Amino acid sequence: MAVSMREVDPVFQSAGQKDGLEIWRIEKLQAVPVPKESYGKFFTGDSYIILKTTTLKNGSFRHDIHYWLGKDTSQDEAGTAAIKTVELDAALGGRAVQYREVQGNETEKFLSYFKPCIIPEEGGVASGFRHAEINEREHKTRLFVCRGKHTVHVKEVPFARSSLNHDDIFILDTKSKIFQFNGSNSSIQERAKALEVVQYLKDTNHDGKCEVAAVEDGKLMADADAGEFWGLFGGFAPLPRKTFSELNGKDSASTSKLLCINKGQVAPINCEILTRELLDSTKCYLLDCGSEIYAWMGRETTLEERKRAGSAAEELLREGNRPKSHIIRLMEGFETVIFRSKFDKWPKKADAVVSDESRGKVAALLKRQGFNFKGPAKAAPVKQEPLPQIDCTGNLQVWRVNGSEKTFLSFSEQCKFYSGDCYIFQYTYPGENGDECLIGTWFGKKSVQEERSAAISLADNMIESLKFQAVLVRVYEGKEPIEFFPIFQNLVIYKGGTSTGYKKFVSENGIEDDTYSESGVALFRVQGSGPENMQAIQVDTAASSLNSSYCYILHDGDTVFTWIGNLSSSMDQELAERQLDVIKVQTNPFHSANALYYMQPNLQSRLLKEGSEYDQFWKLLGVKSEYSSQKIVRDQESDPHLFACTFSKGKTNVREIFNFAQDDLMTEDIFILDCHSCIFVWVGQRVDTKIRAQALNIGEKFLELDILMENVSRETPLYVITEGSEPQYFTRFFTWDFSKSAMHGNSFERKLSIVRDGVKPRADKPKRRPTTSAHTGRSSVPDKSQRSRSMSFSPDRVRVRGRSPAFNALAANFENPNTRNLSTPPPVVRKQPPKPVSPDSSKPPPRTASIAAISASFERPKATLIPKSIKASPDVNKPQTESSKPKPETNAKEINPTKDSQIATPAVHEDVKANQVEGEEGLPVYPYDRLRTSSTNPATDIDVTKREIYLSSSEFRERFGMTKEAFAKLPKWKQNRLKIALQLF
Repeated sequence: MAVSMREVDPVFQSAGQKDGLEIWRIEKLQAVPVPKESYGKFFTGDSYIILKTTTLKNGSFRHDIHYWLGKDTSQDEAGTAAIKTVELDAALGGRAVQYREVQGNETEKFLSYFKPCIIPEEGGVASGFRHAEINEREHKTRLFVCRGKHTVHVKEVPFARSSLNHDDIFILDTKSKIFQFNGSNSSIQERAKALEVVQYLKDTNHDGKCEVAAVEDGKLMADADAGEFWGLFGGFAPLPRKTFSELNGKDSASTSKLLCINKGQVAPINCEILTRELLDSTKCYLLDCGSEIYAWMGRETTLEERKRAGSAAEELLREGNRPKSHIIRLMEGFETVIFRSKFDKWPKKADAVVSDESRGKVAALLKRQGFNFKGPAKAAPVKQEPLPQIDCTGNLQVWRVNGSEKTFLSFSEQCKFYSGDCYIFQYTYPGENGDECLIGTWFGKKSVQEERSAAISLADNMIESLKFQAVLVRVYEGKEPIEFFPIFQNLVIYKGGTSTGYKKFVSENGIEDDTYSESGVALFRVQGSGPENMQAIQVDTAASSLNSSYCYILHDGDTVFTWIGNLSSSMDQELAERQLDVIKVQTNPFHSANALYYMQPNLQSRLLKEGSEYDQFWKLLGVKSEYSSQKIVRDQESDPHLFACTFSKGKTNVREIFNFAQDDLMTEDIFILDCHSCIFVWVGQRVDTKIRAQALNIGEKFLELDILMENVSRETPLYVITEGSEPQYFTRFFTWDFSKSAMHGNSFERKLSIVRDGVKPRADKPKRRPTTSAHTGRSSVPDKSQRSRSMSFSPDRVRVRGRSPAFNALAANFENPNTRNLSTPPPVVRKQPPKPVSPDSSKPPPRTASIAAISASFERPKATLIPKSIKASPDVNKPQTESSKPKPETNAKEINPTKDSQIATPAVHEDVKANQVEGEEGLPVYPYDRLRTSSTNPATDIDVTKREIYLSSSEFRERFGMTKEAFAKLPKWKQNRLKIALQLF
């Protein structure tokens, strides 16, 4: 690009290098910066240039330039604004999209910068071609007309009855009161949006102190506010159907016409279908669409040629007498979605890297002219949130779909999925304002369509039974959202399927059934971010399935290999070690069919680092071949876009809401939030029931249309969220106020109560009713007092978060060293000390003694995570060390162990003074039995006003064998093991 530095204004030297707005006003044909305190204040006699800089998630900037022309601005000022806009774009490296804004017909994107509205004032700054005086005046009664459901266009009209009509909203701003007149043909959404203008006028013109009245079209003098309103117009009189109404639509659309600008001459291009190949990088083009004229500028065009293209577009509007049409100027490589949609099969948009280079060239040339111009700027990349926005201590229930029915999966089976099956899961967890519920469907890659449809229908019934208070999510294998895996924590996905639909499909089509078999050869890729978020995915048993960035587990019967990729991290290696607990399992023959699983005692694990594999390893994979080393990249979250859905004549139309906020979500409508990695369909409480039932279909249709032209997959995770049940992973895109979604009434009634009363809605959101399990019929989440952050409760048993089912099985049987998996460090088994001669020696051991025995195992050296060879069994006859022996205790209350407990430890006694240790409250700790009011040997030297503190500390010491302070200092894995032991004993 050839740039003439004589035509680049130095006032733009530091523009566009930070997020936000920058505004210049044309004064004496020069661009002059506007003070920030005056942003949003426009005069009808002036022209302005507005730059909006947005920082994207990848750290780059997006620039939008608007030049706004007041209705009384001079032709010279308007022309100067257009030329300066091109110069500003050149200074930014030619990356900006440029919009021509005319007063009264601004684009919704422009108006979104100055919410809720802009109200231009009369007058303007003095220029060389016209003069205007800005006079300060007393408050004057003014009448405004408001139009728009999602973005409000405000225009001042004459204060007369003839200005009113039945189709629009009118605001009458008097000295002591603001009236909103709602035309009978206006919608609730338009009335609600107009109230935002009322609030703006109240705060701006009245310092927030004035009355607000709503007047409904058709109400006569019986209403006090209506009587006062009509009195200001000289009395009530019926309004004709159309007395004053300016159509707010754009100029009539026409067939798109492509014109080429060559040496200042405009020539049409004859073509039946618009294609990208018609645009030459060395030329400028005009695309006339009637309501918009696009000026496309090739990357290799000169600055002067770009200015002539803008002038040609202006001339085209004047010749056609189209004052409401917009001019949008685009640089090659930075075309908008709407522009690209005008062409047939526009190629996938590539990241244009020329912009920084071009900006750098401009900076260098400006520096030669003596200007202090900064080089290319790029913001620091926005830090991605790696953690899921969902509480992971909730209750999980899973069903597998068999035909048209669902089968409940036991706790030990709910984290084992098959690629040929469909599953339904219900996850209830503590949220911001009470318990929240997520109901989802998971479709395996090879699942059949009949069972997918059945899963959706069954999930819809579950949502309906919960009165739409739960969130619905549709998930495909390989496209899981970040909230999915932490819910399951340790998920294994096998090949094949077990459902009736899959078996029938395989049989009828003569397809080989590759369902996982314990005795067969299987290869698993291990992935995840930590012990509470790890997966093992079965892949094809071939060398091409390997990847240097991951760890793999290969097993053939009793032979197991752990393959460590050279680019894998230490966390990947630890996860591979942990996954050995669950990959190869069989049912314990000594327990019932629903018992936990445990590892085969003769299972062998061989560690193989990439490059040092055995021949047997390659033999199991068939043949050695090339494989990838690139990490599998899932869809990344991009900058969110909000779309409003409208329905007319059986069609669904979507419209983007720019610079959106929570207040843009209307309870009467459906909105779609597109984050690229997932889609949220938000359904208002007052949406029609028939339309509400189609919410998932609306989201799927949105994916099919690919409105943003990002080649989004139709298997992208899709959420359906009902107003009032918004989860944190949705509200994080807004500045969210839960009290607003808890209000009653329609959108207009809600906002009127805020504007009129001057108070915010009640902040106490009503608690959602406890979610009832569809399987058990009882509340699936216990009271918060019974729930800890590290544990989750289910109806059948305690679910320890962060530990695999196989690990729990090992914990239940860890007294037998032969039943452990090689990847789990062996427990320390002590010789039994001689039992003391005591009348109580025949009683079962207390729980504190059992816990103490397990606590002793924490003193041993930490085992190596990745085995280099087969680990030997511990020496069960090794004598107990003195430091790990449990201390005697005489007055401790004895607790009978459960029937499943097989650890035999003797009752021990402890001197009473030994119990008087300092607790976390600075108080001595006594045996729990002595602190009870009914004790036969009560503690006498205690502060009775702090009995509850004594009881809490003593009970904790009874259960864990230590104080709360000591417990808090333990590593988390030690805390978890103690908690496991408590449940076992």
